Formats: sequence, structure tokens, C-alpha cells
Amino acid sequence: MKDSFLEGIIPLSIDVNLQEKYITFLGHVRIGRLLEDMDIFAVHIGYKYIHTPTVPANIPSPYMLVTAFCAQIDFTRNQRKYNEDIKLSGFVSWVGRSSMEIVVWLEQHHQGSWKKITRALFLLAARNAIGKQAAAVNPLVPLNDYEKKIFQEAEVRKTERSKYTVERTSDVVPTNEEQLLIHDLYLTVKDIDLGKMDEKIVAHGVIPMEKCKLSNVIFCQPEDRNYYNTVFGGFIMRHATELAWVLGYKFCRHRPFIAHISDIGFHSPVAVNALVHMHAQIVFTEESFMQIIVSVISFDPVEGTETKSNTFHLTLKSPEPVKRICPKTYHEAMLLLNGRRHFYSVLAKNSAEKNDIMDEYMLQLSKTR
Repeated sequence: MKDSFLEGIIPLSIDVNLQEKYITFLGHVRIGRLLEDMDIFAVHIGYKYIHTPTVPANIPSPYMLVTAFCAQIDFTRNQRKYNEDIKLSGFVSWVGRSSMEIVVWLEQHHQGSWKKITRALFLLAARNAIGKQAAAVNPLVPLNDYEKKIFQEAEVRKTERSKYTVERTSDVVPTNEEQLLIHDLYLTVKDIDLGKMDEKIVAHGVIPMEKCKLSNVIFCQPEDRNYYNTVFGGFIMRHATELAWVLGYKFCRHRPFIAHISDIGFHSPVAVNALVHMHAQIVFTEESFMQIIVSVISFDPVEGTETKSNTFHLTLKSPEPVKRICPKTYHEAMLLLNGRRHFYSVLAKNSAEKNDIMDEYMLQLSKTR
């Protein structure tokens, strides 16, 4: 793990061009841009880790690394200042036969020390040089108690990843508690005239779910491609995050805070000439929180075919309590329950404001550089 540790600095405090790229007109660093860099950085760590002793130094790596999954991006309340340097750090925490889990930290310098903004877990898949088959990578051998503990926790996450995915899917039959929740929403609006349902629901402090959505279309350009001539995954992450933020802003009428991003699944690559349709939907609200799903669909304008590319689950927090949302159909009710499952799972695992063994180990590695 120590050999794969890497750090990098984004010098926002001295580079005017970088400030223009990263900073919003409201004076804070753009989270979407930082997610792009975290994705690039994770892949860079992966290439640094892979050991290819028989390949000459001047020959490109025979591996292709692609982001398969990104999970547990918890954001702290530390403000992202436009005039302070930002540091990226990370290391390989687990390795399977042809996949790697990589932990990436994002910190900003403030008053003489580095403050954590977020930490993300990236799962990278290794392919052969033409990207057609999985390629085996060298195993990871933990050398001390820190590394052994981190590796064991990663093994548990590997087991739980598929379990959580199954439990959260909208195909799962609602539990008794969830059925009572849907029935409670029904009782709220059951006497409303269907012809005037929207205005009457709003009068009850509840907003129809179908009113809580936003979409956009992106025409991908060659400058948005990655090394493999498909659209860079970080580019998709940035636009999906910004669309969800705009939807949350429109819904709560305050600038929302991105509290968590979870379960970013990369289902298929996006061609450079594709039209990318992004659909954001608020599916669950609780107190001042909003749970938003962003679906990314790749459309081939020549063939007329659509392919699901990504799914994002974001938790946003408003400075004020937000209104409840009400499903009109069974499909919307299942979306609400799915969002609720994600939300409570996020609350149970949120580790943004506290240090765990990975944070402690990263601090040790930083001091030795």
C-alpha cells in the first residue's frame, strides 16, 4: 500500500487560469470539477501500482484501467475556498484478480493545516490492451497492522456491495414499514379531487414527485474523451452532479449542500459522438435532506439506439426544512422507497466528519513524504 501512495497539489492560490476553471461566480470551488480530478487521480494511482517488470520504461502500459464503480463520497462542512491550495492523496486499499479499490482524499489548506473536504472509494477494472478481456494484476500484500485492517475492511465492502445493490433496487418487495409509509402518503391526499390533484397536494405542503425533475442533453466533444477514445467518466460525474445540484436549488430555493454521493455505477462506455441525456429526479425528502437519482442515457443519433450509461445517487441538504413529495403511481412509490433506502444507508455509513483507520494511515503516509 505504501508503495502506491500518491499526493498532488492543485495550486488554486497562485494560478489564475485554474481559478477560472474551478471557481463558481459564488466564490466556492466547483465540486464537479474536483470529482473529475479525483477520478483521473485514482486511475493514475492504479497505473502506478501495477507492476510490469518485463515492459520497457518507454513502452505504454499493456493495461487499460476503467472506473467500474464509485462509492461513499462523504463531504465535510469545510468550505471550499477559492484562494487556498487543494491536495489530492490516495493509495490502493484492496486488489482482486483484475480489479482494485483505490481510496482518494481531497483536502484544502486552511490556517496552517490540511482540512478534509471529502474521501472517495473508486473500484477500477483492469483490461487488456484492446479492452476486450479482464487482465490479472499483481496481488496486494499488507505489511503492517494498519494495512491488514484496511484490506480486511475492503474485503467486507466487496461482499456488501452486491448485497446493498440488491436491497436498494426498486424491484424488492416493500417491507411492512415501507407499505405503511406509502399508505400514510395516500391518506394525506385520498380525498383530493383527481382533476385538481396537483394544486391540492401543494396546499397540503406536499409536492407531486412528477414535478420534481430536471433534464438536459450534452453533445460530447473530442476534448471530453479519455485515453481509450470514449467519454471520460469524470466528465459524466461532473455534469450529473451539477444537474442534481441545480434541481435541489430549484426545489428548496436555497443553495443546497452536497452531503453524499453513493453508488455511481458505470454500466457502459459513452461514444464521443453520442448525445448524453441526463434525467435528475428527487425521489425522497426527509427534514432538510433531498435524495436525488440521476440517470445517464447515451443516445446514438446515427443508429437511433439508447444505452444506459450511469446511475448516480446524491444526498443534498438544504439550510431549511424541505417539503415532502408524493408519488402518484406505483412506479413512483417504488422510486421513493428506493431513495429512502439509499438515504438511511448513507446516514448509517457516513464517516465524513470523523477519522477512521484509513484516515489515520493516510496521515502517517503524508508525514513520511
